Amino acid sequence: MEKVERLISIIMILLKKDVVSTKEFAQLFNVSKRTILRDMETLSLSNIPIYAVNGVNGGYGIMDEYKVDKRLLSSADLENILTALGGLEQILISEEVEVTIKKIEAMVSPLTPKGSIRLSFYDWEGRTEIRQTLKKCQEAILARRFISFDYIDKNGVITNRMVEPYQLHFSETSWYLKGFCLHRMRYRTFKLSRMDHLHLDEKTFSLRDDSLVQEQDASYQPELVAVKALISPNIKDHFIERYGRKSIENCNSEFFLATIHVPQNSIGFQFLAGFGTNLKIVEPRTYVEDFRNYLNQMMEKYI
Repeated sequence: MEKVERLISIIMILLKKDVVSTKEFAQLFNVSKRTILRDMETLSLSNIPIYAVNGVNGGYGIMDEYKVDKRLLSSADLENILTALGGLEQILISEEVEVTIKKIEAMVSPLTPKGSIRLSFYDWEGRTEIRQTLKKCQEAILARRFISFDYIDKNGVITNRMVEPYQLHFSETSWYLKGFCLHRMRYRTFKLSRMDHLHLDEKTFSLRDDSLVQEQDASYQPELVAVKALISPNIKDHFIERYGRKSIENCNSEFFLATIHVPQNSIGFQFLAGFGTNLKIVEPRTYVEDFRNYLNQMMEKYI
């Protein structure tokens, strides 16, 4: 075990227990008592409030002020937090998230049942690349540093942007950056997977005093259209998850009638086309015609 890993493990153990002897630590990590003493010195120099207890039952502890009061949260509360963090960890595994999870795990009673909820995400290879972009954006947000990058829009047009980064946002399966774009002189939302050649500038910026405008502009959503569609029973669950049971009503023995709200553009068409022959749009007619044209353009590529 590397020294850093051992130091983190010592902190986690001390967060859970009151006092642990040098002998216990030495046996646990298979190192000498002298090594443990040096570890404790290292932690103290790192401003971790370690204290020594003399006597037969002596050892090392960590100041209570450094620990979160367990009485503030029940075991169920802690399990819920771990579940949420566990899901976040699979989307974005970072050192900070891992340490936080270990701290909370140290507070949970070993008698508490674990694994009542499990979250799973696709292990996409591209997530590793996005993670590097995320870390740079987060660093820039915290230090209030400008970032520049080439941005590829949905039409393939590339523009160079200089941005004041303000917030990272995860939606469904993608990460986005919200910030003030000096190229457009407006707040904009950028999809991280469309960024290239990201660079952190040495120059810093001051926060703008127009957070309300920022929230309105950066959270812009395309106009949605109420669409009625006949759907097969085998995709009913997808619509329940996204739109709720109230969006579906019985139609006949073969189909359900779903009323949903989707944009009348390529984003909405791509979403609906993913259901293949299990879905048929019936109204409004303008949406049906635009969707048919979209499908015809797809078919022309295979003629």
